[in-house]
Amino acid sequence: MSARDVTSSATTTDLFVRLAPARARLAADDERVIHTQIALSEIPAPTGAEHRRGAMVAERFQSLGMRDVHTDDVGNVVASRPGATGQAPVLVCAHLDTVFPEGTPVGVAREGAQLTGPGIVDNSRGLAAMLALAETIDGTRVRTQRPVIFAATVGEEGAGDLRGVKHLFARLDDTPSACIALDGAGDDRIVHRALGARRFHVAFHGCGGHSWAAFGTPNPVHAAGATAAKLASVPLPYTPRTTLSVCRIGGGISVNAIPTEAWLEVDVRCSSADILAACASEVEHAVRAAVREENARRSPGAPPLDYEISMIGDRPCGELPSDHPLVGAAVDATRAIGRSPELATASTDANVPISLGVPAIAIGAGGRGGGVHTAGEWYDNTDGTLGVARALTVVVSAAELALVV
Repeated sequence: MSARDVTSSATTTDLFVRLAPARARLAADDERVIHTQIALSEIPAPTGAEHRRGAMVAERFQSLGMRDVHTDDVGNVVASRPGATGQAPVLVCAHLDTVFPEGTPVGVAREGAQLTGPGIVDNSRGLAAMLALAETIDGTRVRTQRPVIFAATVGEEGAGDLRGVKHLFARLDDTPSACIALDGAGDDRIVHRALGARRFHVAFHGCGGHSWAAFGTPNPVHAAGATAAKLASVPLPYTPRTTLSVCRIGGGISVNAIPTEAWLEVDVRCSSADILAACASEVEHAVRAAVREENARRSPGAPPLDYEISMIGDRPCGELPSDHPLVGAAVDATRAIGRSPELATASTDANVPISLGVPAIAIGAGGRGGGVHTAGEWYDNTDGTLGVARALTVVVSAAELALVV
C-alpha cells in the first residue's frame, strides 16, 4: 500500500456509528469549544503577527499532553498524537491569521447562539474545532493507526501567500498520507479543487516634474491607468472560472506634480496552472504596451519611463479527484450528519499538499457564518457540533481507527 493511500477497514458510515461515544463527548463539550473560539478571536492575529494567538494554541496543546509541541521557524504551532503503527501521518491544520490589521477592535459580542466579531469565523472556528479534535483523539479513548499531526499555521490570508503550510511541507520528516484543513464555518462544503492565485506588484518609474512646466515628461500614473484599462478588457475563460483583477493602484505626491512613481497590484485566480501562466503573460504584455504608448508621447529629450513587475504571491493550484477515498470519506461523513455534500473550489492551506500530490481537502468546522473579512463577521452555532463530528469522522477515517471507547 502506498504511503499516500487513504484506506479504512470499515465504511465511513460504520465508522461514524462507532465514533458515537466520542461524538457525544464533543457535543457535551460544545460550550467549552465556543468559549475557546471566542478567546482565540479576541487575540489579534494579523498576517505576520500571529504569535500571541499561536502561544495560546501551544499552551492548549501542552495541556492536552500532546507530543513534540513546538513553534517552528515561521511561527507554525505543531503537535502530534502517536499512532498505533509507524505509518505515514495524517495532518490536520487550521490557520492562525486574520485579514484584520493591527489595531482593529476584536471583541466578540454574543447573543444566544450568535457571535459577532472580526475573525470569529475565519478562522477562530477552525482553530477551536482543531483543538477539540486534538483532545478527542487522545490515544486512549480514541486511538488511530496512523499518527495525527495538528498544526496551527501562519500566513494563510492575503499577502501571507500560504507561507506557513509551505514551510511545513518543506520540512516535515514524513510526507503525510492525507491533509485535512479546517477553515471557517459550515458542514456541507468539501473543497477538493485548489484555487491557485498569482499576484503581481507593478511599479512605473519616471523623472517627474511640474504638471505645467514639465508637461511632456512621461507620466507613471498614466501608464498605470492604461495598464489597468488593458487588463480589464482581457478575455478570460469561463471554464475553468478565471478572474483577473487590478485591486490596488497608487502614485504621485500632489495634484500639480507629474509623479516620479506609480504602482498597481494585480490578482489572478484559476484552478488551472496553464491558465494562470497565460494570465501572467497578459499582465506583462499589458504593462509593456502601456509603457510603450506613454513613452511614445513624451517630448523630445524627455527620459523614458521604465517599470518592474514583481510576483508578490504564488498560491499553487490543483485538484484531488472527486472519486478519491478522502473525498469519498468526506462525502459520506457529510451525509451521515444529515447534510448534502457540496464539492467546491477555494484557496486554502490545502492548496499546497494538493499541488504536491498529497491527498488533501478543506472543510468547514460547523455552524453557519457570514460577513467574513468584514468588521461585522458573525457565527451562528446552531447545530455547530455536527460539523465537528463530521471533521472527526473524516480525520479518523484518514488515520484509520485503532480503538474507540
